[in-house]
Amino acid sequence: MKIAFFDIDGTLTSEKDGSVPKSASDAIRRARAAGNLMFINTGRCFQNVEKRFREVGFDGYVNGCGTHIVIGDETILYVTQPAERIHKLTEISRALKVDTLYECRYYVTFDPKHTLTHPDAIRQCQRFKDRNYDVSMDIDAPDFSCDKFVIWYKDDSQLKEIRKYTDQYFDCIDRGGTFREFVPKGYSKATGLQKVLDYYNLPLDSAYAFGDSNNDLAMLSYVKHSVVMGNAKSEDLKEKAAHLAGKASEDGLSKALSDLGFFE
Repeated sequence: MKIAFFDIDGTLTSEKDGSVPKSASDAIRRARAAGNLMFINTGRCFQNVEKRFREVGFDGYVNGCGTHIVIGDETILYVTQPAERIHKLTEISRALKVDTLYECRYYVTFDPKHTLTHPDAIRQCQRFKDRNYDVSMDIDAPDFSCDKFVIWYKDDSQLKEIRKYTDQYFDCIDRGGTFREFVPKGYSKATGLQKVLDYYNLPLDSAYAFGDSNNDLAMLSYVKHSVVMGNAKSEDLKEKAAHLAGKASEDGLSKALSDLGFFE
């Protein structure tokens, strides 16, 4: 038995338009039918793992960079942050005028008291609104918290200042440009992957990780069978891959699963 872990954006989905290629969904179903386990392993929190992804058919989900793991209908791990920690983050973000997205298994939200200025943050906010997400929650509520967060900044000094506080609690992942992802220390796509292996009592050698970006590096570095998509922007990531797949938009995922023996 093999077990595969898939990033979503640019791996499960086309890097061109964000759709799930039919070849990819068909291949995942075929691999499961052959007796293998298929998992999403994503930086997205569960509420943002859209229905169209879940309908592909997976055995479970590693969400929020390893902070929330669901196998079948069972939640085997969930880690969130203390409210006071996130309230302090909000205070600092407002002072620095940093665009911050708070992510939780139940919701994603921006700060309604802060006007977004970064073009990428504005675009992301609109995408959420198009999905009818409530992105203007009361983050000053005493019990408001989140599992992880991302920021868009304009000046390096903003990142430096926010990290004076966040580095004691979070690892900062460079997602390219002025976009950063913050994940609780001790958690990653790799720790989530291992938790699933422990659940099934499977060896690490049975695990295959598929990704295309820097927040996949932890799981890609952790497994022997690392698969990097051809549309990955990082040449360093491609060089470290045990297997280099084609582009997600060009049936790269299905061809990789075939080459790696998932249909046998």
